[in-house]
Amino acid sequence: MSRIKLNRVGIFAFFIPMVVIFSCNSGKEGGKKAESIKEFPVIEVVASDTIMQRDYVADIKAIQNVELRARVQGFLEKVNVDEGQEVRKGQILFKTNEQEYKAELAKAKANFESAKAEAKVIEFEVGRLKIMVDNNVISESELNLTKAKYDAVIAKIEEAKSAMDNAEVQLSYTNIRAPFDGIIDRIPLRTGSLVEQGSLFTTVSNISSVHVYFNVSEKEYLEYIKSKDETKENNVVHLVLADGAPYSEEGVIETMQGEFNANTGSIAFRALFPNPSKILKHGATGKIILTNKVSNAIIIPQKAVFEIQDRSFVYVVNKDNVVEMRSIVPRARFSHYYIVESGLEVGEHFVYEGIQNVKDGMTIQPKMVADKAGAFLLEKDDTIAEVIPTSTEQ
Repeated sequence: MSRIKLNRVGIFAFFIPMVVIFSCNSGKEGGKKAESIKEFPVIEVVASDTIMQRDYVADIKAIQNVELRARVQGFLEKVNVDEGQEVRKGQILFKTNEQEYKAELAKAKANFESAKAEAKVIEFEVGRLKIMVDNNVISESELNLTKAKYDAVIAKIEEAKSAMDNAEVQLSYTNIRAPFDGIIDRIPLRTGSLVEQGSLFTTVSNISSVHVYFNVSEKEYLEYIKSKDETKENNVVHLVLADGAPYSEEGVIETMQGEFNANTGSIAFRALFPNPSKILKHGATGKIILTNKVSNAIIIPQKAVFEIQDRSFVYVVNKDNVVEMRSIVPRARFSHYYIVESGLEVGEHFVYEGIQNVKDGMTIQPKMVADKAGAFLLEKDDTIAEVIPTSTEQ
């Protein structure tokens, strides 16, 4: 009897360590399971009004840019201006020798006066012959012949006057005047140079305002047209100079070309910028910043998006903290963000950072990194867009 009891005690003693070992193993597995739920930053999807900006290469042109060329041949006698100098409309810039053209004008005036004198003589003769015809002294045919001579002389007067006017114009071409207020460009000729007809004196640019041209793709053109219907503010553009500094004056889009370039698929816009300080020159370059207002836009950071076979995905977190791989359709990309066309709804949550360590169906510990105002959207170096939070209430 005592032998049986000892066996039971032995068996009981054998199972106690097993239970302890099993309990310890269970605790370790539970700890590992708890440790496997990792924490990830999560953002709530919000709708915001945003001012989206795109930059384009800009080509700056003066509103007036005219080449001054010689109309007559001659030697350059005077250069009254210097390169880069501001001039006024009508100001004499260059002067070529005029003696030859003065002589031509004097000759034309003499011919004109001679023709007028001849006309007076014939006019007197017509009057005398008319009296004689009235008195039946001579035949009427002789009077008619003299009248014909008078008409020929009148035509000669008109020809002489035309030659005189032309000589005056030719003489005026020896003085090269500014066609408008502007700035002188390079002057290739110097005093004493032989000037042929058509020779370039210089170029005059009116840069009180400038035209800035930039090319926009067809998609961006359509976005601009749609947003333009909503607000006139989209006509306002800004200019960044070649050194990266913003230009102080705002510009306004005036017009655009009538057709798209078949080779590039783009269309040219033209904006007008005031240039009171004359800092912008004809032929300069820069960047145009075109602004489009987008209402109720869903904006997500680029780091939360990954691509598979040209499709974009995010990890959406459901109410049970399980992540789901969701396909999205981006509408536009700017700086470090996407504007989402479809695939996300307001109020949903998605993984913001560390997506390379997340798998579809994985349970995570979400850590909210932004409130409903969408404050995460702009970092210090993001000057490409401004986000204006709006209420998500319907």
